[in-house]
Amino acid sequence: MSQSPLNSNCRVLFTNDFIHGCSTLRSYVQRRWMTSSKRVQDRSRNKRVPDLEIATEKYKVISKILHLFEILKGEPENIIPLRNLDQHRKQINLPKPHKISDFLRKSPKLFELYKDQRGVVWCGMTEKAEELVKEEEEIIEKHSEKAAEYVTRMLMMSVDKRLPLDKIAHLRRDFGLPMDFRKNWVHNYPENFKVVKPFKPYDEGEYLELVSWKPGWAITELEKTVFGIKEGQNDCGHVPGLLSLAFPLKFPATYKKVYRYGGKIDHFQKREYLSPYADASGLKAGSPEFDKRAVAVMHELLGFTIEKRLVTDYLTHFRREFVLPQKLMRLLLKHFGIFYVSERGKRFSAFLNQAYDGSELIEKHPLVLWKEKVLSLVGYRGKKKKIESFEDLSDFDDDALRGSDSEDDHVQLELGQDETTHSLENASATDGSEMEIEEVCSAYND
Repeated sequence: MSQSPLNSNCRVLFTNDFIHGCSTLRSYVQRRWMTSSKRVQDRSRNKRVPDLEIATEKYKVISKILHLFEILKGEPENIIPLRNLDQHRKQINLPKPHKISDFLRKSPKLFELYKDQRGVVWCGMTEKAEELVKEEEEIIEKHSEKAAEYVTRMLMMSVDKRLPLDKIAHLRRDFGLPMDFRKNWVHNYPENFKVVKPFKPYDEGEYLELVSWKPGWAITELEKTVFGIKEGQNDCGHVPGLLSLAFPLKFPATYKKVYRYGGKIDHFQKREYLSPYADASGLKAGSPEFDKRAVAVMHELLGFTIEKRLVTDYLTHFRREFVLPQKLMRLLLKHFGIFYVSERGKRFSAFLNQAYDGSELIEKHPLVLWKEKVLSLVGYRGKKKKIESFEDLSDFDDDALRGSDSEDDHVQLELGQDETTHSLENASATDGSEMEIEEVCSAYND
């Protein structure tokens, strides 16, 4: 039966429209599927704590200075040609077009620049900076025993009772370890751990391995607090096992719906979980018990650090060693009564809420007090300015570190992608708003 050209053309048009429609629908579905999982920023935007954002900014400032100290300490006579500092930009976290010389001039109490007879500009530390560096070394040495205990307890929590030295290196500052910890420090405590190369020739990496199990150190910081176990009071007969301790909670001021989710939170708090020091090989990934133990592990690790905070990347490095979930960031964000995740800068930071009162640590390690002393000499001209609010932070960035006496003096601290003074003000403006937290509370479901 012959078919009219009109019908044929209609069929072609219909077919083309149908295919185009299916393609459009498929594209739409794909876009919806790809964007259904919100970014970390979107999920945490309404749950910001301005005080801890200020603490993050302070860390970013001091971090740049400490990197410069370490670079200079590694040079003969503690001086370096200014042009050679350019290769350390990534380490200092001062990207182009910012000038390193401009940044150094913002801290004349710590750094000095001068020319030699050939016109080469050199950078060195002032006498005050050298005194501070020596003071830091003395503090690290004085508290070395405690740092060794925390490293040993990390090994005790790990699956294989060993950790790669490269991964521990990421935590050097957070644990207050010396610069030479790889070459010397790790060999100063042979009763605790030793350096091994177990997988040669397939793995050339070095590992720190536990030498002897210490039952008195297999007690979590939370257990010590709840049961009143004093420092240095070891229980040689302690065997880690099931715990049912509630984690201290500190919600943001904008949390307005505790009454609605109180029952689920209470149920989560009463749920039993394995101690971070117990064998977790039998736990099923994704189970409530698995997740609560992961919360306990992160709680313990953050408790070891001198500032009770860690870059979240460093936590994710230890997923396998500490039996942590793949979606670790999601777990941190869900339990925002226990942890706070700051998204400022290129790397996120996780805070232990209970350790902070506003933007200040409740108990300050001597190294924290030392950092505050260094920070008081950074980035100001004339009268020093104390950072207490987002408004002060904006002034600090703009006036102290960007203001200049020359046209090309435009250095400011890197706020990271999409991080501006305006975003700081927006974050501060959310203080009085009610938080959207329905998706967060799913963590407390059975």
